[in-house]
Amino acid sequence: MIDLGMELSDSTLITSKTDLQGNIVYCNKDFIRYSGFSESEIFLKPHNIVRHKDMPKAVFKLLWSYIRNGQEVFAFVKNQSKSGAHYWVLANVTPSFDVNNKVVGYYSVRRKPNTKAIEQIAQIYTLMLEAEKQSINDGQKVLENLLLDKAMDYNHFILALQEGKL
Repeated sequence: MIDLGMELSDSTLITSKTDLQGNIVYCNKDFIRYSGFSESEIFLKPHNIVRHKDMPKAVFKLLWSYIRNGQEVFAFVKNQSKSGAHYWVLANVTPSFDVNNKVVGYYSVRRKPNTKAIEQIAQIYTLMLEAEKQSINDGQKVLENLLLDKAMDYNHFILALQEGKL
């Protein structure tokens, strides 16, 4: 059984905005509540201040690849609060564009994930972390092979897990 940590309420929407380097320029009250940080402690700090050590680096490599190419991405993320507690989220990260269609930052909305999806993704992340002991590319290959086996792209896989279709 996976330790789900702090559970988000059904109405929780954790939102934040970052600059192009991933530094927090905005967060809402739900972000403050679950992260345990005050706004002054996180303002202009790297968003990975809430990253949990159990998160494979390959997931974030993929995430950055999507958003730097102007695409949205979905991901299950295990975050860590200031106190050391953890909480899982389903994140939707999108680039923010200016009037000239230039990416000027990133916007993320996180909500309560499907518990069964977290049980599945946690097992995948464990395999990825084990592979990453060799290299981040080996961790990425674990995910790529899974997606090939499922005949799905990454976003469709994540959404299918969230919807309980896998």
